[in-house]
Amino acid sequence: MKIFRTILPILLSTIWISASEFVRNQVIFRDIWESHYHDLGLVFPERLINGAGWGLWSLVFAIVIYIISRKFSLIQTALISWVAAFAMMWLVIGNLHVLPWSLLPFAIPLSLLEVFVAAWISRSFPNGIQV
Repeated sequence: MKIFRTILPILLSTIWISASEFVRNQVIFRDIWESHYHDLGLVFPERLINGAGWGLWSLVFAIVIYIISRKFSLIQTALISWVAAFAMMWLVIGNLHVLPWSLLPFAIPLSLLEVFVAAWISRSFPNGIQV
């Protein structure tokens, strides 16, 4: 049952991260993304394969957060994870000119909340769940 005790916080974090990403990018910032991509002469990628890619990203990110949470405090886990995922991603896509910089004042606090909650979920099960 040890595997269940590891999988549950990862699964819950994955669900939270996926939901947060969907709401932020497909509901709150959809118009900004579409407009920015249109201005670049591109179409904002919304095919099923793109959604599956973000689902995989969410799972891998949840695993990384879980591993980091075993070595660091809640705040340290959240900050390390946020820099590793969001700050680095935004640097890369900003360098590629596909990041609409105007969304960052809103995306930064929302992404910090996303990572903090995922880190909290992972740290809520320090020894797993007793079954």
